Amino acid sequence: MFLLMACHVDIWRGLTDELGAEAMMMDALEKVEKEIKKPLMRSDKKGMALLMTEFDKINGKLGIRKEDLPKYEEELELKIAKAQLEELKKDALEAMETQKKREEFKDEAMIDVKSLDIRNFI
Repeated sequence: MFLLMACHVDIWRGLTDELGAEAMMMDALEKVEKEIKKPLMRSDKKGMALLMTEFDKINGKLGIRKEDLPKYEEELELKIAKAQLEELKKDALEAMETQKKREEFKDEAMIDVKSLDIRNFI
């Protein structure tokens, strides 16, 4: 289940849904909601069990075994972290370039980008 939800997050963060899992996940949700004849709520144990069953079917179609999910989650978290770091680096470079162009900062030395290692701040 988490993998399918995480794929949705992947798309939102600019990563690609290579498996097409988002569409399958939404179809499964719609199917369950039609079956229970109301919007699915997290507190609805029976509805959530039906959704989990649908997700298990989808994972089976995609060739994803339940025991492999932690590995996929870890890979996904790594991709998301890399994307966030790239975005942070882009923003930092942009801010540095903007600062460099301002008259009041012309005399100050520019920071070496390679010295901006996140591990130095953790």
